[in-house]
Amino acid sequence: MVTVRKSHTKDAKKINIDDWLTSLALSDDSRTRTIRRVILYCEDIACEPRLLEQAREMAEILATLNMDADTFMAAMLLPFWNKKRVSPAALESEFGLDVLKLILAVDKMAAIRYLQTNVVSHVNTEQLDNVRRMLLAMVEDVRAIVIKLAACIIELRSVKNADEETRVLTAKEASNIYAPLANRLGIGQLKWEIEDYGFRYLHPVTYKRIAKMLHEKRTDREEYIDEFVATLQNKLNSLNIEGEVIGRPKHIYSIWKKMQKKDLPFERVYDVRAVRVLVNTLPECYAALGVVHTTWSAIHKEFDDYIATPKSNGYQSIHTVVVGPEGKPVEIQIRTHQMHQDAELGVAAHWRYKEGSATGKQDSYQEKINWLRKLLQWQEDVSGDDNLVDELRSQVFEDRVYVFTPKGQVIDLPQGSTPLDFAYYIHSNVGHCCIGAKVFGKIVPFTYTLNSGDQIEILTSKDANPSRDWLNPNLGYIKSSRARSKVHHWFKLQDKDKNYAAGIEILELELARSDLSIDDIQPAIDRFNVNSVEDLAAAIGGGDIRASQVVNTIESKKKRDKNDIDPRTFNRSSHSNVTDKADSAIVVQGVGNLMSYLAKCCQPLPGDYICGYITQGNGISVHREDCDQLESMLSQHPERQVDVAWGNTVQAGYRVSILVIANDRNGLLRDVTTLMVNEKISVHAINSSTNDKNNEAKITLDIDVNDLDKLGRILNRLEQVEDVVNAKRLH
Repeated sequence: MVTVRKSHTKDAKKINIDDWLTSLALSDDSRTRTIRRVILYCEDIACEPRLLEQAREMAEILATLNMDADTFMAAMLLPFWNKKRVSPAALESEFGLDVLKLILAVDKMAAIRYLQTNVVSHVNTEQLDNVRRMLLAMVEDVRAIVIKLAACIIELRSVKNADEETRVLTAKEASNIYAPLANRLGIGQLKWEIEDYGFRYLHPVTYKRIAKMLHEKRTDREEYIDEFVATLQNKLNSLNIEGEVIGRPKHIYSIWKKMQKKDLPFERVYDVRAVRVLVNTLPECYAALGVVHTTWSAIHKEFDDYIATPKSNGYQSIHTVVVGPEGKPVEIQIRTHQMHQDAELGVAAHWRYKEGSATGKQDSYQEKINWLRKLLQWQEDVSGDDNLVDELRSQVFEDRVYVFTPKGQVIDLPQGSTPLDFAYYIHSNVGHCCIGAKVFGKIVPFTYTLNSGDQIEILTSKDANPSRDWLNPNLGYIKSSRARSKVHHWFKLQDKDKNYAAGIEILELELARSDLSIDDIQPAIDRFNVNSVEDLAAAIGGGDIRASQVVNTIESKKKRDKNDIDPRTFNRSSHSNVTDKADSAIVVQGVGNLMSYLAKCCQPLPGDYICGYITQGNGISVHREDCDQLESMLSQHPERQVDVAWGNTVQAGYRVSILVIANDRNGLLRDVTTLMVNEKISVHAINSSTNDKNNEAKITLDIDVNDLDKLGRILNRLEQVEDVVNAKRLH
């Protein structure tokens, strides 16, 4: 049955703090003082009595789980955080950074709701990233899961008197998401309560019927169990087996589930009468089992040894059913105290790794990897979206390697990453100053390939600098494009004077060819977001900007100043990025099938925010809202702006140009085009160039994609290609 706690009663507001703290029966005085401190703080800021009640409820739930002081503080402050009654700065100042981080970890788990969505045609990149961050937050500090599950129980209690729709929706989320999560991680103590509440709201008639049958038999059952417990306890004592025998409370949902699974009436559910035996060692489990089976007859079909063969969530216990006095069946569970703690808390029982010995901390790394695997299995249990499952399998686990800092923080990197990739992930300066690395305390070379579960320490020196060899892909120093781009940027800063000298020469020559001068350069400075001519020239010399782009920008600005619209805006040739049927894909002020087309100057895609512009004799041109051409035209004719939106018709493809910047190597172009073939992307044009000075290659592609999400996926895939530094959309 569900648990009723003091803070959930009608007189919750009148609870005496001292009496309430005593009722929690905490063995640790420091936690008692911590809870008192938080309660007093909450009373000072509480403008809603219900928030204070929820804080007390959180403490009561955690008191049964033996969690640490930081968990208590974070859990009790969570209701106020959710209602924005406290700020991050205030929490850090009052309770410390660790408590704030724990609350933020719980906050990241908001993405848990996305796992309830139905099957969709594609995976939203932002949602996928949120789920990935959620999983990492959960594996980083499993205490966040315990707090989230406790919050779920409180939410279930809070809707008891709400309307039926609210109760049902809350119960479905709890049953579909949180109960499987608690089950996968073996946190049985909270799992049963969540399941009972969900069952109560989703099947109220059946719940009340079973509860009534339990209540009617309660007195007789309690007397019977008391006598059975006493008999078994005496048997164990006589054989010097140190064991604790207790009557086990039954959960209504588990009774109903067994009735459904085995098609049994209530009277034939054996574990309505249940006993648990807790011993100190594994041999004592089997010794206690021998005592049970020699004292009462066993029902052999009801015997399960989960110690020899644990459940997938790590649960261990011996289950047996015997025929007790008066011929009544009694279920008996036998386990060690440690197994019992693991069964009640699951992986949460291991939160103490933060306080353990050095060896314990090392063991926790592989433990965290196991937790992550369980979380991914749980995600498959609750998500009906096969696309999301595949993406998470690929991007969250299979294509990633999970390693740890000396303090136990989880860092995820691409497969094949090296200690230098790790160093640059931590911070650019850590990478720049890196002189060596240790894995589990042993020196490893920079080319060492990291494995999931490795614990890495980076050695640094203030006088160290990156080596150009790190950029050589054949030497294997760096795998990730993120680290490579940081090294590349460092050398670019060192070579700024050389880049400026080369760039200003190129720029002046290109300007002279177009009858322009340095005095005309301001539009390009604005367009490329640089601070001065010197920065622009350095970017040209470094290969980040082409001189022809600068000239085109200046000439376009001059044409606009003469009220001439860039002809690219109205280019409707065969190279346009829509087909003749594209009109039906755009809705103009709520009306479809009007004469409209996508402007080539900015190449909008479904998913982009768009705006329409009424042209003279060419219909309505559709631009991205951030298009420079659109801004220029509207500054002259604001009355021509119209509201447009993407219609329901999705075309086979929309033309878009992308730029790939990479370290040049043999086979690079082949790998890029192979990726396009594998992703079934139509490529209409491709142009590549190389810079022998810095070994840099640039590849421009005109491709067809269906929408913005597809483009994001392609760019992400391109950045995973070996030696690719950056992939971005042009315009």
